[in-house]
Amino acid sequence: MSEGLAAGGEHCAGDVCITCSDMAVEVTVLRLLEDQMAVVDTGQGEETVSVALVSAGVGDTILVHAREAIAVVGPGSDGRADE
Repeated sequence: MSEGLAAGGEHCAGDVCITCSDMAVEVTVLRLLEDQMAVVDTGQGEETVSVALVSAGVGDTILVHAREAIAVVGPGSDGRADE
């Protein structure tokens, strides 16, 4: 089960969680977890999202929609952070 902020939490805008709104947002992968999950920095706090659909690494910028990463868009877009 995904850990993260529930809608209406202190890091959410209004009643909608930043990664559960109707748009994808860019976040940074802070650490990878088991079961294809990752802790990300939303710019307003940390959330846990699924990275099952992408090859993301620590330091990558990913697009997230509804707590699901849908693309790797920033450093390491090959799935690996710059070393």
